[in-house]
Amino acid sequence: MNSPDTNRDTNSVPKPGPASGTGGAGDAAVICSAKGCRAAAVWVLAWNNPKLHTPERRKTWLACEEHREHLSNFLALRGFLKDVVPLAEWEAANRP
Repeated sequence: MNSPDTNRDTNSVPKPGPASGTGGAGDAAVICSAKGCRAAAVWVLAWNNPKLHTPERRKTWLACEEHREHLSNFLALRGFLKDVVPLAEWEAANRP
């Protein structure tokens, strides 16, 4: 499998656009970053590339249950993976 469709470049999970969910706050689902996957994400994989990013910077990929291990392995093999956290925990920790 290839790398994910998108790289997320913040410490918070991106908010879906108007096409996702019904538009109410908190009801729109975020999807897995694995290429071609449209399943709801339940994990946040925090990572950085030490050759490009400062040590404290975290980029994020989102993963469904099915792709968590594969995406984690992809990042870990390159020495990029820093943390794997349940989505709900990540969102709670990053609320203003």
